[in-house]
Amino acid sequence: MKKILVPTDFSEQAFVALKAAAGIARKSNAEIILLHIIDMPQETMDMIKPGYDIPEIMLFKEGAEAKLTQTSMSEELNGLNVSQILILGRTFHEVINVAKANNIDLIVMGSHGASGFKEFFVGSNTEKVIRMSDIPVLAIKGNNSEVSFNKVVFANDFSEESAKGFEKIINFLKLNGANPHFLMINTPNNFKPTHIAEQMAHDFLKQYNLDAYEFSIYNDLDIEKGILNFAERVNADLIAMGTHGRKGFARLLNGSISEDLMNHSPKSIITFKL
Repeated sequence: MKKILVPTDFSEQAFVALKAAAGIARKSNAEIILLHIIDMPQETMDMIKPGYDIPEIMLFKEGAEAKLTQTSMSEELNGLNVSQILILGRTFHEVINVAKANNIDLIVMGSHGASGFKEFFVGSNTEKVIRMSDIPVLAIKGNNSEVSFNKVVFANDFSEESAKGFEKIINFLKLNGANPHFLMINTPNNFKPTHIAEQMAHDFLKQYNLDAYEFSIYNDLDIEKGILNFAERVNADLIAMGTHGRKGFARLLNGSISEDLMNHSPKSIITFKL
């Protein structure tokens, strides 16, 4: 891993995410790129309607530059290679654009847990970043500033559809020293006998020459509850899930399951584009 992008709104939760990113960067000798977006009203961006006056925009910019510099000099980043990007734009679009332009390997963002994403990532911005990003996105929950990849619960349905991009996910987890614990959730509406579920999973996973992994089947009333309950049972460090970009989350996490999981999980979550 060479570059980690950390969007920040200078809030406490964004700083927790920055500390988590710093820990990952130290292990991989990666550069941290701090990003702040001055999210001005759309009319200012389009220059069609009157928005802020130029002096006001410059004032916002100068204040943000000072905060960005102060953040980059924080004690938590001592000894790391840190650069800064400040832009005027629309939140989630610019996160994606900056990540692509700078060959980012991982995007790290903060989350407020059960109360959802707030501040800089209010509304649907975080979901859009996750859905649109071709780059892994790590959402840090609560005050978990130390992220461990030792035990990663990766829920999957082991279908042909989920195989897209799976090798990249495995390589990413290996590079971060992860011990993946693959999980299939059995629900009343989509139940598979144990021997069939095990055969599906092992046939799927043998394609990837994994040295070591764990696999479990967990029965629950729905997928979200199953993932949360299993992750709690095994004391997972991290929950991993796949996304399908513009088409929404993978069938495993279809509908509102992904949003509920992001909001309700007390554990940090990493997402990958399938």
